[in-house]
Amino acid sequence: MRRIVVISTGGTIASRWQGSGFAADADGREVMATAPLPEDITVEVVDLFSVNSPRLTTAHQLTLLRTVHEVLADPGVDGVVVTHGTDTLEESAFLVDLHHHDPRPVVFTGSQLPMGTADGDGPGNLYDALLTAATTRGLGVLVTFAGRVHAARGTVKTQAVALDAFADPSGEPLGKTGFGKVTLLRAPVRPAPLPLPAVPEHLPRVDMVMHHADGDPVLLDAAVAAGARGIVLVGTGAGNATPEIVDAVRAAVARGVLVALTTRVAAGPVTEIYTHGGAVDLVAAGAVPTGTLRAGQARIAVLAALLAAPDPAGRTRVLHQVLGGTGSLLVDA
Repeated sequence: MRRIVVISTGGTIASRWQGSGFAADADGREVMATAPLPEDITVEVVDLFSVNSPRLTTAHQLTLLRTVHEVLADPGVDGVVVTHGTDTLEESAFLVDLHHHDPRPVVFTGSQLPMGTADGDGPGNLYDALLTAATTRGLGVLVTFAGRVHAARGTVKTQAVALDAFADPSGEPLGKTGFGKVTLLRAPVRPAPLPLPAVPEHLPRVDMVMHHADGDPVLLDAAVAAGARGIVLVGTGAGNATPEIVDAVRAAVARGVLVALTTRVAAGPVTEIYTHGGAVDLVAAGAVPTGTLRAGQARIAVLAALLAAPDPAGRTRVLHQVLGGTGSLLVDA
């Protein structure tokens, strides 16, 4: 028998009608009761919290991270499944993956349709997550959704309401589920995991600012003035902005703010091609390009770096470290 611990955090998979809309209010045992169990699996449930995932805070995510580590401190546990709202699942899964040093899997899943919905996707996704947690090893943190197995890194929500909600726009799934088995096609390349962070009394503020036509430094400067210790600049194209924003990035970095550069384009890497405010100048001003990581996961990378190192130079080194490993290696299926 494989012993799987399910950590319940809310989201659509735990949502019911509230009179004017859906919201998370079911506990983990109620969620588990909707799904069949794969053979030779026993399940234990940890009710961590039950919230709609747009309401998650850094404190929630760090609590989840520490809970995963506490569960895996028991050598009798074979794997972990996290049921999570889809809106911020990509952020929480990536945070756990950055600190995951155990060969046993942590598998995130959720649903696009609430509990009790005819033909709802929650029970099937949960079954696949349990199966994946029981039968895979050494792949880091995974996301199972709609019959596909994804690496946490790079996987984002690409569909607002469609059932096949998650993908890596710059890569392929690791594998698939079906007919009671998990078929793997490749293994993710992951950087060395970070130690479990200490939780400071005041968590660092990390903001995101998007560039657009007529974009100016006002919002970036406002983030610095509000006390942001990290900023993710979401550029256009391959990671571009304006000379004025370059100046604002340089000033922020001089004040010890950690700045990461991503793009609002769905797929492809941030690339130093253009000057006159482009990625060439932004990187020269101190922004760290995030490769194919998009805004939500880039923000998590910045947060992890801020929690891992006490000084600006150390945080920049850690950020470069966690941004490594953006590809995949072929393995035997």
